[in-house]
Amino acid sequence: MQNAALAAGAEAARPRAMVAAATAASDHYARLLQLCQTAVKPSAGRAIHAHAIKAGLLVSAYLCNNLLSYYAGASVSGGSFRDARNLFDEIPPVRQNVFTWNTLLSMYAKSGRLADARAVFDEMPERDAVSWTVMIVGLNRTGRFREAVKTFVDMVGEGLAPTQFTLTNVLSACAATEACGIGRKVHSFVVKLGLSSCVPVANSVLNMYGKFGDAETATAVFERMPVRSGSSWNAMVSLYARQGRMDLAVSLFDNMVERSIVSWNAVIAGYNQNGLDDMALKFFSRMLSDSFMEPDAFTVTSVLSACANLRMLKTGKQMHSYILRKRMPHSSQIINALISTYAKSGSVETARKIMDQAVISDLNVISFTALLEGYVKLRDMKQAREIFEVMNNRDVIAWTAMIVGYQQNGQNDEAVKLFRSMIKSGPEPNSYTLAAILSACASLACLDYGKQIHCKAIRSLQEQSVSVSNAIITMYARSGSVPLARRVFDRICWRKETVTWTSMIVALAQHGLGEEAVGLFEEMLCVGVKPDHITYIGVFSACTHAGFVDKGKRYYDQMQNEHGIVPEMSHYACMVDLLARAGLLTEAHEFIQRMPIMPDVIVWGSLLSACRVRKNADLAELAAEKLLVIDPDNSGAYSSLANVYSACGRWNDAARIWKLMKDKAVKKETGFSWTHVHNKVHVFGADDVLHPQRDAIYKKAAEMWEEIKKAGFVSNLNSVLHDVDDELKEELLSRHSEKLAIAFGLINTPEKTTLRIMKNLRVCNDCHAAIKFISKVADREIIVRDATRFHHFRDGFCSCKDYW
Repeated sequence: MQNAALAAGAEAARPRAMVAAATAASDHYARLLQLCQTAVKPSAGRAIHAHAIKAGLLVSAYLCNNLLSYYAGASVSGGSFRDARNLFDEIPPVRQNVFTWNTLLSMYAKSGRLADARAVFDEMPERDAVSWTVMIVGLNRTGRFREAVKTFVDMVGEGLAPTQFTLTNVLSACAATEACGIGRKVHSFVVKLGLSSCVPVANSVLNMYGKFGDAETATAVFERMPVRSGSSWNAMVSLYARQGRMDLAVSLFDNMVERSIVSWNAVIAGYNQNGLDDMALKFFSRMLSDSFMEPDAFTVTSVLSACANLRMLKTGKQMHSYILRKRMPHSSQIINALISTYAKSGSVETARKIMDQAVISDLNVISFTALLEGYVKLRDMKQAREIFEVMNNRDVIAWTAMIVGYQQNGQNDEAVKLFRSMIKSGPEPNSYTLAAILSACASLACLDYGKQIHCKAIRSLQEQSVSVSNAIITMYARSGSVPLARRVFDRICWRKETVTWTSMIVALAQHGLGEEAVGLFEEMLCVGVKPDHITYIGVFSACTHAGFVDKGKRYYDQMQNEHGIVPEMSHYACMVDLLARAGLLTEAHEFIQRMPIMPDVIVWGSLLSACRVRKNADLAELAAEKLLVIDPDNSGAYSSLANVYSACGRWNDAARIWKLMKDKAVKKETGFSWTHVHNKVHVFGADDVLHPQRDAIYKKAAEMWEEIKKAGFVSNLNSVLHDVDDELKEELLSRHSEKLAIAFGLINTPEKTTLRIMKNLRVCNDCHAAIKFISKVADREIIVRDATRFHHFRDGFCSCKDYW
């Protein structure tokens, strides 16, 4: 009986022993699998899987979960997702628990396969806080921040309490999407769950409010933290630096017990990003002298950016040497910063070499644009365009830089062409783009296209930009339409700044509307807007063209005594021009002699030009001599002096000057005129034979010449400065560039249409008289913009009243 009882007991204990042994074996295999995930050769996990199958151990849920975890980890690091999924499907549902599902979910989420992760998540029979957190983290990592926030809201709606890891991720998502409302609610969850003192969570709250720009709340959170990490201090320093509150950022920095390179970078970058580049370099020097920190890529990038903005090539080169000496990896940020530094500092070829050695994908639009602008400054528009064409992702800044480059280098037609391409296939123009293209239209006098740009500015609400509104005023004025310019000026309902008033005053002055310009200036003073040095240039110009000598003198004194503006060379030149044009040549010369600075070419040129009208050869000789000392190759000085001699009938002296000019190989500036018809600019020189409509133009010019002669026009033969017979003089006069441009306009525009003609030099006396007759005979308004002003010809009269 006793033996039977023992046998029965042993028989009953055998299954328990087998279960214990199987459990021990399963645990052993599970530990081996865990080691495989961190081993150098993780492929051993498959061998363990095979042994477990042979031993019949897959009945253990713990071992199955570890096997799935192994395959899931292997899949994320480059293994097969199919193996993990197949194993999951082979696990009997009774042994699948929430950990099993979470393991599969995590595999898809970590690898960025959010569609598969979402399918698993929706299929899960039971979800815990880990399940929701895995989805939130996966969405957050792939930049789907709004979905991450929504998932968190759904999680809370399910009644599940978020973990620390959940909260740090959702706070990060709120910061990225600037979801202030939800972010504040998440913060309240943090407080409710008693996690305010948890440093990682509190730091996430700090970073979130930092992204919101809410320094007040961030400061309150920071001050309530019982324990602060270096990240806590860095977050606050970065926040103040981003907001430009560098005094607070530096004060906080100075109170830090332990500083990391991140702390120093926050302040250096703050100074750099707020335009305090000299302070950025000083703080960098402090870092080198007061700490043992070595600059990292972020430090170097900020310092190079400061060097670029300050055009400090020497310091930039020192940083470049440091990068090479320390063998720092040439990250895309460093490469771009080096290119910008060299390009902005004038060493464009070095910048180009760095770019040519770099991988194109590492280069950003900022470095490309910096190099483009470098070539623009060198007036090398061909190279600038090559850089522009190489850029893959051209932003509005790059397009604008190229358009501005063309405009600043006088290639206004190319600027217009590029702007049209931008409208078709580029980004939306900003206010700087519109201001630049409006300036190009102003130079070309493209009134119709300028109107289209104006409409675009209105539609895009950019007309209210000061730069755009001023450019519109200037465009209309320089295209010959003062009424439209004035209408834009009067329509500005926001506060008109000094530059706006100045634009309109200059416009009126250029069109010979001196009284209106002076009246507007007085109105400007009455409303309390302070004029600047450019305003006074416009006022002096208005007085010059209107012959307001006394007013000009009074404004000259007012500029210095009431507004404290020290006269510059341009102001002196205006005063000389004012006096000389009024025939006060001696007073003009005395004014020059009293100038506290050496007169320049423009000052002597103003006096020289007036000497021709007044036929004062002696003073002209003095002015020309002084001018040529400053600029020996100035063709205008030779031409003007020869003109004076010719006007005085001293043909031998005039011939001597022309010969001297020829012997010294001084080239006379070629006069040309242009007009804008049917969206195209047509340029003409004197005796032009290159235009496709040449024959028709010359035929019309001859007809026009005969008609105005019948109407009483008499050629001003003194305008021909060569000693030839009168018949040849008359023929030469009839073929001046502005007359050819007018003939072209008469052929190609409807009757009664206003003709707008531009000329690079001052219009001659004969052309001025002839155009008055043409305006009457052809019944056209003709607006001519020469080198100094506008002339509005209508019914045989000119707006300048023959005073120019």
